[in-house]
Amino acid sequence: MAHLENGVATAAPKVQNKTDLYEGHDYYNIDELLEDDHLLARQAVRDWVKAEVSPIIEDYANRAACPTHLFKGLAEIGAFGPSLPMEYGGGGMDEIAYGIIMQELERGDSGIRSMASVQGSLVMYPIYKYGSEEQKRKYLPKLGSGEFIGCFGLTEPDHGSNPSGMITNIKDDGDSYILNGAKMWITNSPLADVAVVWARDEEGKIRGVIVEKGMKGFSAPEIHGKWSLRASITGELVFEDVRVPKKNVLPNIASLRGPLSCLSKARYGIAWGAIGAALDCYDSALRYSQQRVQFGRPIGGFQLTQKKLAEMITEITKAQLLVWRLGTLANKGKATPAQISMAKRNSCAMALDVAREARQIHGGMGITNEYSVMRHMMNLETVLTYEGTHDIHLLITGMDVTGLNAFK
Repeated sequence: MAHLENGVATAAPKVQNKTDLYEGHDYYNIDELLEDDHLLARQAVRDWVKAEVSPIIEDYANRAACPTHLFKGLAEIGAFGPSLPMEYGGGGMDEIAYGIIMQELERGDSGIRSMASVQGSLVMYPIYKYGSEEQKRKYLPKLGSGEFIGCFGLTEPDHGSNPSGMITNIKDDGDSYILNGAKMWITNSPLADVAVVWARDEEGKIRGVIVEKGMKGFSAPEIHGKWSLRASITGELVFEDVRVPKKNVLPNIASLRGPLSCLSKARYGIAWGAIGAALDCYDSALRYSQQRVQFGRPIGGFQLTQKKLAEMITEITKAQLLVWRLGTLANKGKATPAQISMAKRNSCAMALDVAREARQIHGGMGITNEYSVMRHMMNLETVLTYEGTHDIHLLITGMDVTGLNAFK
């Protein structure tokens, strides 16, 4: 059976003979703090990842190909907008469930989690939060079901960490706006049916517009040559006098607060998700240390290996507690953007450190695709940077605790 891969029809993927042995690690019994719905959601996504992602992901990452056939499966397990209302195509769950789902997806691969979090947090969320009722009814059910694929256009070639410098713009032209500009490093863009794009209007205000595939002057070329997130498709968004109907403008936001609130939603998911990658690396390293024999005994019996493993599970546990507390705040509407920044930065840095230590425990085998560790490590180099870089999140925390702005 054929399917689309990076927009091209190809044969169905070959399933590798690889068994996913992961079971989970909860050193501080955090599961006791979770509700039954959280545990059920986690098990459902974990089962799906083991069946659909783990057997094929090394092959797709090796070929730098996106497993686009997984979009439908992600929709079926409720990974698109889990915490958005069901009437608009979401899952109707709480923010902790959303985080847990992202964690299980990223345990499989950061790129698979990106496919889901972009769709839910950066496309469905702004339409739900700032869109008209007509826009919600038109786009959200199709995005939630996976019939439509979406992307989010904020980052520009010359404006990454400083979105306020954007030059993409819209100009009034009767019943439409004329959109010009370009966006860079956009997950899902070459496949997207709709793009939520942020542009500056003639008054200098930041507006969100919904751009549809096929609009004249709109193109989304793919970016090639990535050594990270190789199973995720990334591209540009290019707008050359694109005529966008005024009914496609999000009516309930006209400032940078709009895209930044979407980023907070996505960063929250990453804070949970990166822990999933760390857990997978730790799980693989622990099992390998118990099976790999050197000098007459398993390497897990040596002090330096135990030091690595003990530090890994300690840092993972601290991150698990941090995001759980963040989730309880988010459920009450009390999680601040600065608190989300702290968690995103901590989880990403922790996960990358765990991946590097796990790679050492695996020795030479750690650089092969027989194990997931090197793929996670390469992915996490991107996760550390996107949705706000490691240093930018550090300065967000610094500004929050001092009251002084280091960005200017």
